Amino acid sequence: MRIGIVGTGFMGSAHAAAWAATDAEIAGFVTKDTVTGPKLAAQYQAQIYPDLPAMLVDVDVVDICTPTHLHEEMVLTAAAAKKDILCEKPLARTLEQGQRMIAACAAAGVKFMVAHVVRFFPEYAQAKAQVAAGAIGKPAVLRLTRGTFQPKKAANNWFVEFEKSGGMMLDLMIHDLDYARWIAGDVATVYAKNISSNFVGANVDHGLAILTHRSGAISHVEGSWAYPPPLFRT
Repeated sequence: MRIGIVGTGFMGSAHAAAWAATDAEIAGFVTKDTVTGPKLAAQYQAQIYPDLPAMLVDVDVVDICTPTHLHEEMVLTAAAAKKDILCEKPLARTLEQGQRMIAACAAAGVKFMVAHVVRFFPEYAQAKAQVAAGAIGKPAVLRLTRGTFQPKKAANNWFVEFEKSGGMMLDLMIHDLDYARWIAGDVATVYAKNISSNFVGANVDHGLAILTHRSGAISHVEGSWAYPPPLFRT
């Protein structure tokens, strides 16, 4: 199985390392980064492609590790070429984009997965297994917290541009929103509140969501881009 990775930033590098630990072959990377691109290509003995269409003829699976606002274009292009797709979270910047992506993959008959990595962390997976087995009863209240500092980039920090990233709730809290739904089932109602302020030298984005699941369970989900570096708590 030949893998093509779109993007050579932090997530592209992480995905490449993960693929390298399997029997899959990394065929190449789509990137315009003249620093990380050649480095990763040399490390994995792979090619660099100028754009996604150029890479599609050489791969079986497309792994999309680009900023969120670019996901839709990449997914639609890969689906049209009948390639299976792994896409970084969050799936899309808007609901409508996500629905178009899902519909395109269904119409093309290709596999489409969102890389919600938390589901595969041992402690989270074990908790899910215990719930599924009925070992700890029926979930009534879930409390999930994830807090860190706002992502920093030396240049072109798309995380701080709400129209591109969707802010902390979409980029960070999505992990726990997904996990809550995985544990307690589909959601009937949502209450959410966000606080964001631009202090001198620091952008603060803090949010809370209360999910009422159709099962009757309630999830209390809190996320933050307000901690001082290098703190990360969950």
